[in-house]
Amino acid sequence: MKLILASSSPRRRELLSKLDYPFEIIPSNCEEVTTATEPTDVVQQLAALKAKEVFSSHPDCVVVGCDTVVDFDGQIMGKPKSRSDAVRMLKALSGNVHYVHTGVCILSPVGQWLFCDSTEVHFRDLSDEEIRRYVDNGEADGKAGAYGIQDDSQFAASYKGDFDNVVGLPVYRVQEILDKIYKR
Repeated sequence: MKLILASSSPRRRELLSKLDYPFEIIPSNCEEVTTATEPTDVVQQLAALKAKEVFSSHPDCVVVGCDTVVDFDGQIMGKPKSRSDAVRMLKALSGNVHYVHTGVCILSPVGQWLFCDSTEVHFRDLSDEEIRRYVDNGEADGKAGAYGIQDDSQFAASYKGDFDNVVGLPVYRVQEILDKIYKR
């Protein structure tokens, strides 16, 4: 069974490449609409929508769909809509604790798996200049919560949980499931 990543994210591509499974990328084009309100439910619903959309055209394959959000005091921070939105997000996260939730849906002819992995992230205090420079360099673009923990910014003072989950894919948990599917 061919493995498909239903995402065009270069970070997810890189993370899935850590595993010893060749895969193809077929991004989902579904409309990302959810009725869920809890951040952990939102990411699972959206991951399932993405996986189902791709799986419907490739029912003989294994499809991995994902969605990641930043949860700050119960409020979802997705990808910033503008530079000012990115600045707002980073100022809110500065000096505070937040959670990163990644929903994963894996669909295959032999089964379905849906889960959410969460990581607690502690941000150090950020200066206005650091935030402006990061945003002006385009580093906040396309990233939930307007930052990438893997970037050189070192905004995160510490974290509890899976680093890869914050980047966008809980690799260890995905590998456990793929090993079951491919019987390794």
